[in-house]
Amino acid sequence: MDANRPHSAESDSPGVDLLGMARRHWWLVLILMVAGVAGAAQFTSMQTKVYESATSVLVSPIGNGQDANSTSGRTKGDINLDNEAQLVTSTTVATDAAALMRSTLPPDVLVGNVRVEVPPNTTFLVITYSAGDPGVAQAGSHAFAEAYLRNREESAKAEVAARIAILNDKISQLNAGLTQINNKLATLRPNDPNRPNLESQRSTATSQINTLAGQLNQLLTTTVSAGKITRDADLPSSPAKPNRLLNLASGAMIGLLLGVGAAMLRERLDQRVRRAGDLPRRVDVAVLAAIPGRVKPRLDDVFAPFGAGGRIFNRLRNEVLASIPAPAGGDARVALAGQVVVVAGASRGAVSTVVAANLAAAFARTGAETVLVCAHLPDSLVDTASINRMLGVRAVPGLSDVLAGRFSLSSATQRAPRHPNLSVVTTGGTASAGGLLQSQALRDTLATLRERAAYVVVEAPSTATSADAQSLASLADAAIVAVELRRTRNTEIVDAADQLRRVGTPLLGAVVLPRLSAPRAGDEREQAPEEPTVADDMTTVLEKLPPKEKVPAKKDEEPVVTKRHRATPATPSSPAPSPTVPVPPKRQNRTFSITRIPTETPSENGADKRR
Repeated sequence: MDANRPHSAESDSPGVDLLGMARRHWWLVLILMVAGVAGAAQFTSMQTKVYESATSVLVSPIGNGQDANSTSGRTKGDINLDNEAQLVTSTTVATDAAALMRSTLPPDVLVGNVRVEVPPNTTFLVITYSAGDPGVAQAGSHAFAEAYLRNREESAKAEVAARIAILNDKISQLNAGLTQINNKLATLRPNDPNRPNLESQRSTATSQINTLAGQLNQLLTTTVSAGKITRDADLPSSPAKPNRLLNLASGAMIGLLLGVGAAMLRERLDQRVRRAGDLPRRVDVAVLAAIPGRVKPRLDDVFAPFGAGGRIFNRLRNEVLASIPAPAGGDARVALAGQVVVVAGASRGAVSTVVAANLAAAFARTGAETVLVCAHLPDSLVDTASINRMLGVRAVPGLSDVLAGRFSLSSATQRAPRHPNLSVVTTGGTASAGGLLQSQALRDTLATLRERAAYVVVEAPSTATSADAQSLASLADAAIVAVELRRTRNTEIVDAADQLRRVGTPLLGAVVLPRLSAPRAGDEREQAPEEPTVADDMTTVLEKLPPKEKVPAKKDEEPVVTKRHRATPATPSSPAPSPTVPVPPKRQNRTFSITRIPTETPSENGADKRR
């Protein structure tokens, strides 16, 4: 299996990124949307209310050839509605409308409140008047429509009167000429050569007079109608401006766009890992396993073997075994024995503790002897995922005590009662442990554990706090980076991968966990009582330990067989049982407990545990 294969659980397409970004920053998008709606509501309340009222006017043609349509007119009839719309907003009509409205405003101001529309393929004009009062809007629309019709009618009547006067003048001139022709004809003889010419002129004049008389008769009988109001202005019940619904929708849309933009900016500036798919793309680290957000890691126990988290760590165990190359030749079972895997957190916190404990439990479920070595001191009390609480073992003695030479490795190795085939070496209680992880004692300890166990899982300190993870990784066969979502930064993962790769240890990839939270008081399991040590400089620690109490045994727990030995401050004596259970705060002789781990007994799968 290729350890550097990309994690394909999540797609890296931009659409999914955008949806994930909106889901992660939903609160920011929601806040800006609410702010946009609130701003739109405030803007709407500050705007002046404007009422609109409209009047529909049917424009009728007047007279013969009157109001002839121009070449660029929008209608094919005798009326140019573009000219008529301009006529509505003329100063003459505005002056007449102001008189009808009894308004003292100048005509130009009134014209600014008028809007004229021409519906397509009609001879209608829709005259709309806007005002801050509904009554004024109604009166203004009706006044402009009425003033327009009156102005058009007066103009038509004046034009008809002028045409009648012109026709009368022409008829009078023709009659005078006809009279002169008749007088000349009366003085001529019947055979006079000028008579035919005069008779022709008389006939022409008579014909013209008859034509003009017909036109005059038509004008005199024409009814002048400039048009009519088909739908009068009504009293508006609600303001047309501001449009509250439109403003609120616009504010929500603007807030949504600002929210998405702010989320994108925050996503760009935030260097924390938000999802497992970011690792291969941004930091070039493969993802071995990712715990879904719905699976909440517990800081007081490992995942159940058949639960969602347990199945994920079982698959992680298989991938780790497949990623570690076995030496050529020999028995594969023996070749894979004594493998050391280092789990280092890229950031501060307890993520490496959770990953190491669950991975060690997954190895132990195969029936092979597994040892979990804890070399990670807690960064703070809040971030502590205590191994003694998770696996039911004592906190001391531990690795630091072994490296300091105060305890033997056998006495510091404890069997996990709830997990067969799993032994634990806790961090220990020696305060002066600085530099011990770079000592030869650590190399000897790991070499001894390789002989005794099939798999050794080392919980290393975070690469963000010290260089101890490098020292441990140089002694291991493979390394894993533990990543905590919404806490670990991309730069920390890059630095962790660089540190582990520099020592030549194969970096298998990263295990991604959701954000860890401290366990509730009701969820914590009872811890095994801490036993005092025989170290001379541990007097202060012994004095602070509470008296030993009996812990009720659970059905699924394996009892820890302990024997109590009395020792002098100088040299530990031979083991001797002690009947006393309580530990007084201060006493002359100190006691310590040793957990015996059989080193020569066969394991459950028939293989010798000591290799």
